[in-house]
Amino acid sequence: MKAIGVFPQRRHVGVIDHPEPNLASPTQARFQILDVGVCGTDREIASFQYGTPPNGSQYLIIGHEAVAEVVEVGPEVTNLRVGDLAVMTVRRPCAHAHCVACRSGRQDFCYTGDFTERGIKGLHGFLAEFVVDEARYACAVPHNLREVAVLIEPLTIAEKAVSQLAQIQQRLPWAAPMDSGKPAAHCHRALVLGAGPVGLLGAMKLVLEGFDTYVYSRLRSSEKKRDVVTAIGATFVDELGKLGEFDVVFEACGATSLAFDVLRCLGRNAVFIFTGVPGRKCSETIETISQETGSQETGSQETGSQETGGMMRDQVLKNQVVFGALNAGHQNFADAIRDLGTFLHQWPDALRTVISNRFPIDYALEPLTGKAAGVKNVIAVSK
Repeated sequence: MKAIGVFPQRRHVGVIDHPEPNLASPTQARFQILDVGVCGTDREIASFQYGTPPNGSQYLIIGHEAVAEVVEVGPEVTNLRVGDLAVMTVRRPCAHAHCVACRSGRQDFCYTGDFTERGIKGLHGFLAEFVVDEARYACAVPHNLREVAVLIEPLTIAEKAVSQLAQIQQRLPWAAPMDSGKPAAHCHRALVLGAGPVGLLGAMKLVLEGFDTYVYSRLRSSEKKRDVVTAIGATFVDELGKLGEFDVVFEACGATSLAFDVLRCLGRNAVFIFTGVPGRKCSETIETISQETGSQETGSQETGSQETGGMMRDQVLKNQVVFGALNAGHQNFADAIRDLGTFLHQWPDALRTVISNRFPIDYALEPLTGKAAGVKNVIAVSK
C-alpha cells in the first residue's frame, strides 16, 4: 500500500510501498484512512528535525491527525462497527508499572517520557492507505462530520486546555460555577495568540464557552482568517497595545518573544495556556526577548533580571497561573467530536474555511515541505 515515509538517516521523505497491515489481536480494528491533516509537527519531521522510526525500521510513516473508516473489527471489539467513521488518539502508554498516569489510561500525562506516539515517536503514523490499531484507542465519529472530521485532533488541544482551565478556575467560584458548567459573564475575557488551525479552533471553543474572545496575529493574515474570526463572534486584532488585560491567554503560535511579551497582559487571577511548541532551533533568551519586545534597556543581564522579576511579581501578587497543554486523552477526543458538531451547526461556512486545500497522497510533499499556503492543508488518502 502507499504511505508517506521519512528516512531520518538518509534525510529522505516520499511515497513508499509499505506492507498492508492485518489484525493481530481480537481487540484490534482495521481502518481505511480517508483524510490526514498536516501540522507543524509533520513539517518539522519531514525536514528531519526529529521523529523516531519504530524499532527495526529505517523509516517512520508520519501523520497523526486522521479520520478513517472502519473496514474490519476483531471479535472482541465492542466500541466500533464496520462502516463507522473513526479518529484515533496519538499517544500510547509507557510500559513502566510505576507510571500512574499511563496505568490509568491518561498517557497524555505520562511521567516517564517513555510513551510512543503514532507518526511521531516509535510508532508508524496514519499517512497510509490502511492502519491497524487497538480499538480502545479509537472514537466513533458521526457521519455528518465527514468533511470536517480531520479537525478533531487539533481541536483536542483546545478541549484539553479549556478543561484544565475550568478545573483551575474553580478556585474562583464566582467565575466558574460548579453547577452550570458554563462560565459567568464576568471574568471571562480571552485572547488567542495565533490564527492558525489550533488558534481558530481554540477561539471557537472559547466563544462556545461564553468567553469574550479576541484573536491576535502579528503576521499579515488573509481575509479568510479575519472572516472566520468575525463569523464566530470573536474579534480579530493585529495590535495589542490598547486592549488591556485578559483573564485567559490561549497561546497557539509557538512564538517565544510574543508569548513572553503578552504575559504582561495577564490580569489578576488570570491563566496563560501554552500550546504552541517552538522550533527545535529556537535560541531566544530573556535578554533577546527584552530587546525584541521594545524594552527600554538593552539586552543585558540586568534587563533579564528585571524582566523575569516583573513576571515573577505578577505571578505571585496577581494569583496568576501558567500551564502547558498539548497531547490529549480519550475524553478530550470525545469532547472534540461533540463540539465540532456544534461548530458545524452554528458556523458551517467558518468551520469549512479552516480546511484550505486537499491534496492526493501522491502530492503530499507539497504541504509537508511548506510549499502550500492556507490555514489547514489535508492529504486525501482515500475518497
